[in-house]
Amino acid sequence: MIRTIFAAAAAVSLSGLAALAEPAVVMAPGGAGGGYDATARMPFEAMAADGIFTDGATFTNKGGAGGTIGLAEFAGANQGNDNAVMSMGVIMVGGILLNNSPVTLDDVTPLVRLTNDTGVIAVATDSPIQSVEDLVAAMKADLGAVSIAGGSAGGVDHIVMALLAKEAGLDPAKINYIPQESGAESVVAVGGGAVMVAVSGISEFKPMADAGRIKIIAVTSEGRVEGIDAPSLTEAGFPVVVGNWRGIVGAPGMSDAGKAMWLDRFTRMHEGQAWKDILAKQGWEDAFLAGDEFAAFLDAEKERTAAVLKDLGLIQ
Repeated sequence: MIRTIFAAAAAVSLSGLAALAEPAVVMAPGGAGGGYDATARMPFEAMAADGIFTDGATFTNKGGAGGTIGLAEFAGANQGNDNAVMSMGVIMVGGILLNNSPVTLDDVTPLVRLTNDTGVIAVATDSPIQSVEDLVAAMKADLGAVSIAGGSAGGVDHIVMALLAKEAGLDPAKINYIPQESGAESVVAVGGGAVMVAVSGISEFKPMADAGRIKIIAVTSEGRVEGIDAPSLTEAGFPVVVGNWRGIVGAPGMSDAGKAMWLDRFTRMHEGQAWKDILAKQGWEDAFLAGDEFAAFLDAEKERTAAVLKDLGLIQ
């Protein structure tokens, strides 16, 4: 009897180990070379380098509609798959609402937030707007006259300016926001005088500011950012904290054991040198948040994003 129990336990244990030895199935809900792609691939590079997970991974790129096309494919194909994970971020939170996606982040398993790219507000170096106070004064004088370049409508950059307008007592739906294809286009637009203000991530704008092409007047983090001579919006009196964060979720119906397995892997990865080196190389901010804390953060982001998009008149 005892021998039979031990044999059965050993079989279960070996079966579990065999399952864990399978390559990971990884969805990047964006194009090759983009932010979601890097967020999907780089953790596995770090885990392999540190010997945390060395069984490989199969990657699929499926972009479009703010990441919701990839989300739908991932959720539909991986129900209960403990080996399946997907990169995601704040843009997907908005994309789900803007595209009225039938599949949402409630259908997957929150695992970890990994990185953040703080936003910055910039102007031309010779602009009459040289501070947050100047910007808000101009917006209050004639909101429609203050043209603003940034990413897609309803995206992170748009949300930054909507929240600033709201904190200033203005109607976010009336800001003059002009979407651009990239941060580089926003730099050209503001530097050349086509718009008065531009918003993007620090990784895109800081090199241009260092080169004297634009002037950064504020950052969207809670406090100041090392290497940038500009206050946070909060320091300037407008408590707006927004970041282009990215993270990882697991498959729908992932087991408790599968969730614990991935949380252990990502936690050890975060503590390892390989991930620290990747953060430095990519210019990413460490924004690690795991498990239930990430799930609570995600719920708060959904609520805030929905409220802002309603204020902008982009969703009902």
